[in-house]
Amino acid sequence: MTNIDALIETYSRGATLLRVAIPLSADIDWDARPIEGKWSIREVVCHLADSEILYADRMKRVLAEENPTFFEANPDLFRPALFCSQRPLEGELDVVAAIRAHMLPILRSCTPEQFQRSGVHSLAGPLTLQTLLERVTGHIPHHVAFIDEKLIALGVDWSDESTVRR
Repeated sequence: MTNIDALIETYSRGATLLRVAIPLSADIDWDARPIEGKWSIREVVCHLADSEILYADRMKRVLAEENPTFFEANPDLFRPALFCSQRPLEGELDVVAAIRAHMLPILRSCTPEQFQRSGVHSLAGPLTLQTLLERVTGHIPHHVAFIDEKLIALGVDWSDESTVRR
C-alpha cells in the first residue's frame, strides 16, 4: 500500500469518524456554546460540511483544469451567513458522507502523477491534489477533538446507555 493509498483509506473513514463523534440519541443543545468564544457543535458540523464541498470542488478542478485558482473561504464569514442554526445536524452529516462517497472513486482512479497536479490558493500558494487530500483528510479529526471538548463541557455522560456514540 502506497502513502496515497493509505491517505485515501483514511479519507474514506472520515464521515464515520464524524458520525461516531455526534451522539444524536443524546438530549443535547447542539447550538449551545459551552466554551466561551468557541463555536457550537452544530456550527462545527456545518463548517465541516461546507469545507467538504469546497475541497471536493478544489480537488476536481485540479484534475480537470490547468493550475486553477482557489480563493480563501473564511469560516468566520460563512458561519453566520449560511444559517447554521437552521441546518439539521443529520443532514449535515449526510452531506459529509455523500461527498466523501462521491470523491472516493475519483481519487482511487487517479495516477500518482495526477496527485502531483496543482492549483494556486489565494493565500497558501500552490497546492497539489495530494496536499488538498491531506488537508481535508485531517480536517475532521482536528474538529472531532473540539466536538469532544464541547460534549464534555456540556456534561455528556458516556456511561449512560442512552448516550450512545453511533
